[in-house]
Amino acid sequence: MSGRPDRFDLVVIGAGAAGLTAAGGAAMFGLRVALVEAGAMGGECLHTGCVPSKALIAAAARAHSGRQGGRLGVTLKPPDVDFAAVREHVAGAIAELAPADSQQRFEAMGVTVIHARARFLDPVTLQAGNHRLRAPRTVIATGSRPSLPPIEGLAEAGPLTNETLFDLATLPSHLLVLGSGPIGLEMAQAFRRLGSAVTVIDPGVPLARDDRDAANVVVKQLQAEGVRFVHDTAQRVERHPGVIVRCAGGEAIAGSHLLVATGRRANTEALDLAAAGVLEGADGIVVDGRRRTSNHRIHAIGDCRAGPRFTHLAGYEGALVAREVALGAPARMDWRALPRVTYTDPELAQAGLTEAEARDRHGDVTVTSEPFARNDRAVTEADTAGFLKLVHARGKVVGVTIVGAHAGELLLPWTQIIGGKASSFALMSAVVAYPTRSEISKAAAFAAWQPAIFGTWPRRWARAVAASRRWRA
Repeated sequence: MSGRPDRFDLVVIGAGAAGLTAAGGAAMFGLRVALVEAGAMGGECLHTGCVPSKALIAAAARAHSGRQGGRLGVTLKPPDVDFAAVREHVAGAIAELAPADSQQRFEAMGVTVIHARARFLDPVTLQAGNHRLRAPRTVIATGSRPSLPPIEGLAEAGPLTNETLFDLATLPSHLLVLGSGPIGLEMAQAFRRLGSAVTVIDPGVPLARDDRDAANVVVKQLQAEGVRFVHDTAQRVERHPGVIVRCAGGEAIAGSHLLVATGRRANTEALDLAAAGVLEGADGIVVDGRRRTSNHRIHAIGDCRAGPRFTHLAGYEGALVAREVALGAPARMDWRALPRVTYTDPELAQAGLTEAEARDRHGDVTVTSEPFARNDRAVTEADTAGFLKLVHARGKVVGVTIVGAHAGELLLPWTQIIGGKASSFALMSAVVAYPTRSEISKAAAFAAWQPAIFGTWPRRWARAVAASRRWRA
């Protein structure tokens, strides 16, 4: 163990999306940066989250296409799912993306990478394996992990979580899913399409944080594909020989495997936050609008801090904190246009406030809805499920909900509009390639502006112009 500490301008703890962005950004500004990671570079998103789940969803979509009968006049053979090959596809996606997060890449940027578990000795000093590190600024980006609810027998039953789901050697014959949030429903549909029977158990409404109209479109599609929903509370879990979930209503549901997708908790136990003067709440490290902790020398970003947990938000926070640390320019988070997508089929995409959230916050709101049934590209694909919903408050777009095929790909202009960097009026007048699903955004913007454009005064002006031309003729 070294006696004198190694000195850096910045120490980053955690090499997931948040930590990699912060470390890389600070290094590109010329700072001396140490990056401490006890596990694999790339974090949860690369290895057990976004990447493997979306690769699995893609394989499941291919299988589903073979079960569509004579859709569009084309009959395909029933799919033959080789689950071992599906696993290879998932592993291949991870391997192909891993170099972007690799130790070699960040060392080439000038970052000192240390593979060890870090803990604070004081507000500016860390112990990481045999290294003692000292820096005037530290970024905590240790991420989160699945949290098991307090259900009798659950831990003893050895349930799956996102950390173990993608290691399955065989396809579950009957997958039980605890939790009907985005992860639960994404995996429920994917495994159903791959051939598993699937039952989702949750006492609450599915996708509870999303727009109810949009969530209902997703749920109806999953039910049509054979996913069963049990609206009840799991009280006890037993192994027999697979797993049995006994619910409060008396039903006992037997399955081969159980996936828990009910929430996450911050990875902070090993850090000794008290030694650094960092306050932690029930949902993670407490931060202010600049992601500073109670010790303003230390920032906490990504899943370890209290608040929403999304990979893209973690990267956004990492970039802003790197800029603040390097340039001394305070950078506050702007969450007005925070996007999120549930990658079911149809996808459910949201930016800004839902209709219910907007009514709670602003009271009087205006809602404009445009269905995909009026979108020519959707009609040609015979895939018209869903809609785009705009929510206006005080004359501004404060939220957009899109449910339908590739809904997430349609969010970008709305994040700019909600964030004040563009306008729905400009989008209304844009020239959009035909036929594309993007036309639904222009149609919704036009519908929102139509009352003003063709209102009383524009109509009077148009009649006056027409009358003047008749007089001159």
